[in-house]
Amino acid sequence: MIALRSLLFNIYLYSWTILICIIGLFLVPLPRRIFVAVLRVWARWVAIGLRVICKIDMEVRGRGNIPKGGALLASKHQSMWDTIIYFCLVDDLAIVLKKELSYIPLFGWLTIKCDMLHVDRSAGAKALKTLVAKAKKCVENERQIVIFPEGTRAPAGEALSYKPGIAALYNQLGVPCIPVALNSGVFWPRRKFLRPPGCIVIEFLEPIEHGMKRKAFMAELETRIETASTKLFDEGMKRLESSAHPS
Repeated sequence: MIALRSLLFNIYLYSWTILICIIGLFLVPLPRRIFVAVLRVWARWVAIGLRVICKIDMEVRGRGNIPKGGALLASKHQSMWDTIIYFCLVDDLAIVLKKELSYIPLFGWLTIKCDMLHVDRSAGAKALKTLVAKAKKCVENERQIVIFPEGTRAPAGEALSYKPGIAALYNQLGVPCIPVALNSGVFWPRRKFLRPPGCIVIEFLEPIEHGMKRKAFMAELETRIETASTKLFDEGMKRLESSAHPS
């Protein structure tokens, strides 16, 4: 049954995504916020499809820790779910994405139109300088920046090294950094087909106020995110085992 539900969800996800991208082409002359609203609708219906088809719900904790106006959200990254769900949770976000994603037909073009922060990782220090400059404009316009400090998806229950981009943004933007923990990889694993039923939890932790030294900030950020994500991973695994072996 899980395999069938996973297959149906994948068909639903990619069909719905292609449809939204085609609709987006006809909206190109319209303002950026229209595209953000379209992606918000897309993300909400992905979440609905995940709940209805795969029986995977979502719980948001600590939402009150997200300040109004410009902010920096540093998120754990385990699944494709992470890049989708923020459109449901943040009003006007700018996600830091690798530049290669902008080359994807239709979807990549939408991310350009929505003014996401594409990073050319092959450009080294120049890429970081460009990212900071664009991020400053986002904060000035009260947009909230989402960055995945590990740079790529980590398997559920594991951690990768944190990249320097998050420290540069924290030092230069002058806004709090909100660490975000999650356990999406338990129910939507990276590079795996099956989507077992359960509840993905995403937790916005207490903000790290601006002003810490780089080394201390990186240590604090990683400790907070990984400690909370480990707890959520354990919680998710218990739910997964309970659903597999009901009493």
